[in-house]
Amino acid sequence: MKLYVYDHCPFCVRARMIFGLKNLPVELVVLANDDEATPIGLVGKKVVPILVKEDGTAMPESLDIVHYVDEYFGEKILSEHVRPEIETWLKEVGSYYGHLTTARFTQIGLAEFETQSAVDYFTKKKTEFIGDFAENIAKTETYLARLKGDLEKLTVLIQSENALNGQLSLEDIIVFPVLRNLTCVKDIEFPPAVLAYITNMAKLSDVPLYFDKAV
Repeated sequence: MKLYVYDHCPFCVRARMIFGLKNLPVELVVLANDDEATPIGLVGKKVVPILVKEDGTAMPESLDIVHYVDEYFGEKILSEHVRPEIETWLKEVGSYYGHLTTARFTQIGLAEFETQSAVDYFTKKKTEFIGDFAENIAKTETYLARLKGDLEKLTVLIQSENALNGQLSLEDIIVFPVLRNLTCVKDIEFPPAVLAYITNMAKLSDVPLYFDKAV
């Protein structure tokens, strides 16, 4: 199977995780961010992730891919349970964490931004949502102060460094990608329990972190 992704995309990380967690081989293809032709040719619109299955058909939508792989390849490993507290936490952090991460993605040497045209394409699109990249970077301390409290709230929800609620579930699939992307921010201080979870889940899912690239 072949999985088309952007490295920075949290929805792509979801799809990558299920292959890593189940130790399944998959060919990972990182698209240039301004490549519209490939995804449109596969599924009719510019989206990622896209899984090209063994029969050659293409499947978009991250959670559809996760459910498909978990259901049909080996023993099912994911619980569907997501605690309301996790949903609340994710909604809160999701409302602002892009202001910390988005402007940094073009600065850390990711494959989807190897060309200036890809950087320009991404910058134009994302500026419409989060505003000027430089202004976002300038407000890093403000967002970090807000994040600090939310990371402390997450600490009490972590039941195991191998799985948020004690067994692998959709909680891990939706929360880890957000935490992983935050590792591109140099000055974040992760509480010990959160750091242990991030580090362990990165190994289990075979999705590298950004600590060595952080800016």
